[in-house]
Amino acid sequence: MSNSTNDQLAMGRHVHIFFMDGVGMGAADAWVNPFVMAQMPYLTGLFGEEWYVPDGRLSTSHTSLIPTDANLGLPGKPQSATGQAAILTGRNVPQLIGEHYGPKPNQAVREVIAQGTLFAEVTAVGGRAALLSPYPQGYFDSIESGKRLYSSVPLAATEAGLALMTAEDLRHGRAVSPDFTGQGWRDYLGYTDIPIYTPHAAGQHLARLARDYHFSFFEHWPSDRAGHRGSLAEAARHLELLDAALGGLIETWNEENADGLLIITSDHGNIEEKGHRQHTRNPVPTILAGPGHAALAAEIHDLTDIAKIVRRYLQLRDRRLEIRD
Repeated sequence: MSNSTNDQLAMGRHVHIFFMDGVGMGAADAWVNPFVMAQMPYLTGLFGEEWYVPDGRLSTSHTSLIPTDANLGLPGKPQSATGQAAILTGRNVPQLIGEHYGPKPNQAVREVIAQGTLFAEVTAVGGRAALLSPYPQGYFDSIESGKRLYSSVPLAATEAGLALMTAEDLRHGRAVSPDFTGQGWRDYLGYTDIPIYTPHAAGQHLARLARDYHFSFFEHWPSDRAGHRGSLAEAARHLELLDAALGGLIETWNEENADGLLIITSDHGNIEEKGHRQHTRNPVPTILAGPGHAALAAEIHDLTDIAKIVRRYLQLRDRRLEIRD
């Protein structure tokens, strides 16, 4: 890596990716799309009514919204393992392995991740990186016993030599629960001393945690579960929680993270079509906030472009020049 890379990281530029699993942009059809009935005052106030319909790019003084292709030139429905790997590597992983694959990575996806991700590229030049979503002890026990496999995101973090966040990190405010509030850790996992946040406060806290790292990632997987399970009304309520968390995150980011680029994106559609319980081929929303967001937004067309703009912002060398596809 060049000296300019280390210099830039030292100057305090940082990037945070807020990843929301299974959130696409779809038609304003109240019979199937929970976005229609959901009360989402923050994102609606930011981008206008029916912002979730993929009619084109939207931009404000502080943020940009880009409908982003998750299909990557392949037929079939995008899947989590390959979509997440594409976000973190900047490579067309479905094309490389010949299919959309998921939910957990197979050997072919694991090999692509092992060749390098944003986590690894930042740590390789001495930068600080973290996955800010914590995991309970039962998760680690299942991984160790072989009963559970890493999904693409924690696999990418561990391949880069990073330790995953634990209940102890959540307890001491070093991580944010995937459900935002932390209530699930108390109700279902037995961690009775986990602090409780409102979704808005969780978003604020996440924005402040990200300042401690050159690159950080937060994985909100319950949005995909809300697409696969439950009713239309339940999915709408989930989107309302998501709107509150994103409101706290974006507002605090724009107020306090002057040198930071915030990227909000997804791996595939799902929750926006509750007429079935499968993934969709719809574009996903990518939201940018921070310095130069509009110019960076112009470079985003599909999931592989996310890593490209992270590398540009942090002045990391593009690994696609080093690895043969």
